[in-house]
Amino acid sequence: MTQSHLQLKNYSAQLHKNQSSSSISPKELAFMIAEAADDRKADQIVLLNVEKLSYLADYFLIMTGFSQPQLRAISISIEDKIYEKFQRLPIRVEGKNEGNWILHDYGDVIVHIFLPEARQFYDLEAFWSGAERTVFTSSP
Repeated sequence: MTQSHLQLKNYSAQLHKNQSSSSISPKELAFMIAEAADDRKADQIVLLNVEKLSYLADYFLIMTGFSQPQLRAISISIEDKIYEKFQRLPIRVEGKNEGNWILHDYGDVIVHIFLPEARQFYDLEAFWSGAERTVFTSSP
């Protein structure tokens, strides 16, 4: 492994450690993300508490957007609001170019932003049916 690879790996580990040590709880982070998504009219926002069912995360936040531009707008709103409030970026973002499912990994909270067809096809709520579920209502 080259020196630059080691530096990048160490930087990545330190970044994750710093982001994980913020004073906000995973549940509070999930609620803040839901609020940012609602700002861009995300629909059917559902929080699943999977901490007893999965080692991947404590919470999955699932939502629907109705077009690729809306999915990207929701994604950007989430990133901007969480960075603005907590100087925290997702560890990883996937799917921005594909357009039917965008995933944000914040460590303890994983965010799934779906087009309706993709949400129905993958049906994460059914897969994680044993999880405690919180449904968000849109603000007026």
